[in-house]
Amino acid sequence: MEQKREKFSSRLGFILISAGCAIGLGNVWKFPYITGQYGGAAFVLIYIAFLILMGIPILVAELAVGRASQQSIARAMDVLEPKGTKWHWYKYFGMAGNYLLMMFYTTVSGWMLYYFFKMSAGGFVGLDAAGVGEAFDTMLGRPGLMTFFMVLTVLICFTICARGLQAGVEKITKVMMLLLFALMVVLAVRSALLDGGEAGLEFYLKPNFSALQEYGLLEVLFAALGQAFFTLSIGIGAIAIFGSYIDKSRSLPGEAVLITILDTFVAFMAGMIIFPACFAYEVNPGEGPSLIFVTLPNVFNNMPGGRLWGALFFLFMCFASFSTVIAVFQNIISFATDLTNASRKKVILINIVVMILLSMPCVLGYNLWSGFQPFGEGSAVLDFEDFLVSQNILPLGSLIFVLFCSWKMGWGWDNFIAEANCGTGMKFPSWLRLYFKWILPLIVLFIFVMGYYSKFFSA
Repeated sequence: MEQKREKFSSRLGFILISAGCAIGLGNVWKFPYITGQYGGAAFVLIYIAFLILMGIPILVAELAVGRASQQSIARAMDVLEPKGTKWHWYKYFGMAGNYLLMMFYTTVSGWMLYYFFKMSAGGFVGLDAAGVGEAFDTMLGRPGLMTFFMVLTVLICFTICARGLQAGVEKITKVMMLLLFALMVVLAVRSALLDGGEAGLEFYLKPNFSALQEYGLLEVLFAALGQAFFTLSIGIGAIAIFGSYIDKSRSLPGEAVLITILDTFVAFMAGMIIFPACFAYEVNPGEGPSLIFVTLPNVFNNMPGGRLWGALFFLFMCFASFSTVIAVFQNIISFATDLTNASRKKVILINIVVMILLSMPCVLGYNLWSGFQPFGEGSAVLDFEDFLVSQNILPLGSLIFVLFCSWKMGWGWDNFIAEANCGTGMKFPSWLRLYFKWILPLIVLFIFVMGYYSKFFSA
């Protein structure tokens, strides 16, 4: 075990890195098309309500477990659990969740990197809509190309982690996150000024509750609930680690609110970039995952200076995805250093090899292994890996954190509240005990059950 735990050099570093872990492709890829699909602003309002009701309390629970134990999820529950209980068994699911998430995240981050280089080099210039779609299919059909950019992603992010918590993870992520925010503002202003972009802003910012009737209130509620839940990366201990790197000068609810605000800001600004552009060029904003890789390059192709704006867009996509990869890699490194006496360098070298090998099924799932379609026609290895993480480990892990922090046979409510409210700043209300202990677990269970229902039983 580590003799002396590293610490962040500043509160800003902690907030930006924790937000960076939460901010990922779910914000800039999934959020805009789900919002487009379910009617714009009305969906956003429901999404924000669920973030407050569910996301923030679970975020506080993870941070509290990390700070109280001063360990990653590999050792946190061993330290805090009552003697004779078996909460520490969760460590295996938490660690598996971090690895599983990276098994497909590194590949998709590699796509962003490839698109940044391709857009910068003018690789989409002169292509029509069919040509842009074909470019994406061509990339998926080239395992060598995808492997190169996946390996590059793994090497870049582990190299940053190799510099240590302060000199590497904190220093580089701070710069990346501040650049990400600046890029998003510039792109949002550019998009809003496009001819015809006003209709996109109205769709995005003016609630249209008739969309709730069109899709059915239950379906829209579940979509908002699921997105609010998955956007914060809660449930696998990915956030708990950053609690272990901070002191007790600030209470945790305020920090959780700040992390959630930054995460929501990025998701919201992604919509501010995408919706005016889609409406200006008469593109359906509910296109699904192809929105980023097929629809938007078409939009940039038609836009004055589109090559520059497109390159900047995919640069910010790289920053959004890399911030999560770096944060989860830091977790993976901490698992080994918390459990063994191995040096950071040795742990990183071993995990570079492990991560590349584990990422290969996702890469091959679109070409050599394309016959494996776990959820029917058009699905791939990535969908299976995403399902294991998003529909299983994240909700069940969150359930364990909530129960661990509220039940007497776990760490317990009194210990949780004392840790969460230690320091200056916003406090976690003690009157929320009933909600936290009974209602919140039922909401998480509902997400878990509905995830299976919508995957396998809905028409």
